[in-house]
Amino acid sequence: MTTINIQNFLFQTLEWMAVLFIVGIATILFIIALMYIIDVTQKTHAIRRNYPVIGRFRYLFERLGEFFRQYFFAMDREELPFNRSQRSWCYRAAKNLDNTVAFGSTRDLRPPGTILFVNCPYPTLDEDAVQPVPVIVGPYCQRPFETHAVINISGMSFGAISKPAVLALSNGARMAGCWLNTGEGGLSPYHLEGGADLVFQIGTAKYGVRDENGLLSDEKLLQVAAHEQVKMFEIKLSQGAKPGKGGILPGVKVTQEIATIRGIPIQQDSISPNRHRDINSNADLLGMIERIRKVTGKPVGFKVVIGTHDWLESLCEEILQRGIESAPDFITVDSADGGTGAAPMPLMDDVGLPIQESLPLVVDKLVEYGLRDRIKVIASGKLINPTNVAWALCVGADFISSARGFMFSLGCIQALQCNKNTCPTGITTHEKDLQRGLDVESKAVRVMHYAKNLEKEVGIIAHSCGVLEPRQFRREHARIVTDKGNSIPLNELFPGVVKN
Repeated sequence: MTTINIQNFLFQTLEWMAVLFIVGIATILFIIALMYIIDVTQKTHAIRRNYPVIGRFRYLFERLGEFFRQYFFAMDREELPFNRSQRSWCYRAAKNLDNTVAFGSTRDLRPPGTILFVNCPYPTLDEDAVQPVPVIVGPYCQRPFETHAVINISGMSFGAISKPAVLALSNGARMAGCWLNTGEGGLSPYHLEGGADLVFQIGTAKYGVRDENGLLSDEKLLQVAAHEQVKMFEIKLSQGAKPGKGGILPGVKVTQEIATIRGIPIQQDSISPNRHRDINSNADLLGMIERIRKVTGKPVGFKVVIGTHDWLESLCEEILQRGIESAPDFITVDSADGGTGAAPMPLMDDVGLPIQESLPLVVDKLVEYGLRDRIKVIASGKLINPTNVAWALCVGADFISSARGFMFSLGCIQALQCNKNTCPTGITTHEKDLQRGLDVESKAVRVMHYAKNLEKEVGIIAHSCGVLEPRQFRREHARIVTDKGNSIPLNELFPGVVKN
């Protein structure tokens, strides 16, 4: 009897499985038929109209290509915005792993624009090397900022990146002894929680320091400056990835907390004005710098991507007319190929000068007007590997500021999802399930290792060139390959007088 019951049960189960299978097949066929009808009758997509159903795979493959081409198809040094070789160096530096390579370089040294550093016959001995000398920013301020850091974290606002990402960066910056730029999204508790030195960025919407009319509030400036961790203020005139366009934070990423910090409606696109409404001239810019410096007592500078550059001369002339104390305490020079969470493609691809042209231009203009010692220069924009950083120091930068390099240290895989709230590594999303993968404690250590190893390997290049520390780099320490195939020293390509 028991055997018969078991057999009946098995037969009934098989019957139900057969029914479910038939229903499943029928459902699939119905869906395919429905998709077929939709495709052949719609008039928007030619591929789907001519090849119903199977034409839809084009969009699937196009989407999957973003994820798989970097692993299976792209060569080590051919991908943009960052190739596999660049990313791999960042990952290994962040994990504090051995970054040596074997057999030979895969870098082609022949293309025009390739940078080659000039080693000397008697390099600096390790025991003779020294730590980077401290630099004082804002000597005319009530509270100047003194720092040894060469490598620092560029602006990434809370909103563009997640809470755990901000916490990891702020803790990592403290451990590395560098500063963290808040980005234009205001000062969050998570910036402060890590204990790092902070640069408060004032964007065109003035988030975090705006009054009810969207204008700069002295009262809120004082509240921000009251935090000892806030060491400097940066006015963002423009950003490399979108010069002439303000910050863009899609509404899907505007949570209640972010809306409160910024002073904007929840779940609505946060679109900053394309420039500061109250800065219409060099005189206005210097006036704003002086106002913020007077209210806060701390160094104030501005961030800009260089395009037209005649205004630099008139700015320098205006400074000399007002007095050298009126000068910005620093200028952050961003590159046309800088990064962002969201930007229109025409601005990202086609507007502004790259750092290779704009940085020496700015440095030489400051030297020409006798302002180089007064105004410190911060270089930003794709400077994520030792070669890039060493080049910028040779040209004349005092500091390097990187955002995407530190994103790689957090585990960014260049999924290109920053504007969609679907970042698979939890860095640029506010979905709790995705943020779960970003462990603050371990990632903070990686941030610290990345900063220290980047500075260490820049030092290795410096010692090979015979100087004691990276800030002693000069233009004659590097050469650039020309279109004729030979190389010339940077001081011949950019013959202006460089920093002392």
